Amino acid sequence: MQLTVDSIINYEILEKARVLTAKDFVTDRTVQWISVMEMPVENFVRQNEVVLTTAIGCHDDIEKFEGFVQDIIDSNASALMIAIGRHVFDIPTEVIELAEQQNFVIIELPWEVRFSAIIEEVMRNINDTQYKDREKSEKVQQELLKLILGDTDLEHISKYIQRQIDCQLLITDRNGFIQAKSGYTQDFMEKWKNAVIQGDFPIRRQADLVNNDPMLRKFQASALGDRMILQIPVLQVSEDPQGYIFVVLPKEISVVSYLTHYRVAVLEHAATTISLWLSRENAIEETKMSLRSDFVQEVATGGFISAEKAFSRAKLLGYNLDLPYICLVGFPENFKEMFEKRKQDYHSYTQWTESMIRYIEEEIYFAAQSLKREIMITYQGNQLLIYLEKPADTVYDNAINFLDLIDRRLKTLLPEVNISWGIGDYSEGFQGLPESYQHANIALDIGRRKKGKGQRMLYSDTRIDRVLLTLAQNEEMKGIIMATIQPLVEYDKQRNMDLIGTLKSYNQNHGNVSQAARDLSLHRQSLLYRLRKIESLTGHSLIDPDDLFLLDLSIKTWEIGVAENIN
Repeated sequence: MQLTVDSIINYEILEKARVLTAKDFVTDRTVQWISVMEMPVENFVRQNEVVLTTAIGCHDDIEKFEGFVQDIIDSNASALMIAIGRHVFDIPTEVIELAEQQNFVIIELPWEVRFSAIIEEVMRNINDTQYKDREKSEKVQQELLKLILGDTDLEHISKYIQRQIDCQLLITDRNGFIQAKSGYTQDFMEKWKNAVIQGDFPIRRQADLVNNDPMLRKFQASALGDRMILQIPVLQVSEDPQGYIFVVLPKEISVVSYLTHYRVAVLEHAATTISLWLSRENAIEETKMSLRSDFVQEVATGGFISAEKAFSRAKLLGYNLDLPYICLVGFPENFKEMFEKRKQDYHSYTQWTESMIRYIEEEIYFAAQSLKREIMITYQGNQLLIYLEKPADTVYDNAINFLDLIDRRLKTLLPEVNISWGIGDYSEGFQGLPESYQHANIALDIGRRKKGKGQRMLYSDTRIDRVLLTLAQNEEMKGIIMATIQPLVEYDKQRNMDLIGTLKSYNQNHGNVSQAARDLSLHRQSLLYRLRKIESLTGHSLIDPDDLFLLDLSIKTWEIGVAENIN
């Protein structure tokens, strides 16, 4: 039970003391410390501290007296006891009014009451309380260890801790992903997810909750909506957080008044216990995730000697290779740029990427569950590799709906994320899985070249592009293309005229000069000038069908696979 100002003023040695202000608040003011203080106060008074003073130097200076009392109030002390009879004979009305306005307790002491006697009595009470709290918290520690040794799940451990501290908990990994929770609304959980994505939690700034209170230095706090969230790290041997305990305080309770000696001790024991639990579970989960990830990569790259071995591994890992799958490959385009905006909240780019991929994977799993489809997934080599179960009656509609659902969710949670997707063809049987992966990679590569970043490309839509890409890889064809296109590219660089774009528009409009001019927002004569310049630079006539075909083919092949060699 917490010691209060009300308990102290009922001591026998204080029977002649008088409470002058905030009489209705003495039962609410907890006491954790007691000290003697004269001017100046500076930062020597702690929160929840009873301060004894003779107010020396204040008796004939009301303004100085008010400043001294205000400093004590600003320190969040519990009460101020002023000895009357030597340096101060009466407490000024102005000082009393100042304290009353701020609901601060001032107690008038007779001069003959020794400060040492008050301190001795208060410290005996504090020590008794702390001793009882320590005994009680040690029993909690023993019970927590029993739960760990009994292989109890984290939800049950969390509920036990909640009963001891009279508050709800969130237990997360080091990135803020929830490992255990209970009793929270969907609205609160959405707020939490958004706050973690934005980097608000875990709290990474290095600042004490209350700088002059040593008991609280390991705690940090921040608001989430109208609730205050208290954070304590779950440390590894290396002193790096492997997770966090978050205490969601009731609206009407302040952090410091909530953190009693007992609760601090329980939370410290809880952090140690959960550290043991997370170390064990993280090792298991990381091994499982690594095995599943490596398995999907091995399937995609054709690394299995026999289908029988693959099916056996899949069964152990919880995958079903009897289902038909098509492969999707995603490439996050702008992770580096996003990290630059938030890097002050993270230890490294690797840690930040890990956090982002976890959230994206969560949305991928959510989309698969919503569509009632099985998936196999991994993130390796800066690519998301997904095998999505294909319904019997369709191929691409299923994949498009799946990506649409992911995009809608990500635009809400991570609007800055930009992912390019390649969608492979379905190839039957286990041997078709690597082929579908190859198709998805080709579609991704062509889509990024042709459509730009953040777009989707179906492998079935890349037939012409694949022909052009094959041509672009032929050395003789590459020489012809470069000889044809080089003069236009160089001229565009020097004059910024975009002859390449002009010729493309001319071809797309089947040689209709007027329509091409409108599309390019050019005067007809300006377009004719450009067309003549193209003919003179390339030595090819735009009237000759063969020359026009060569120019068109060269531009398309250059765009799909040769542009980087020329540029």
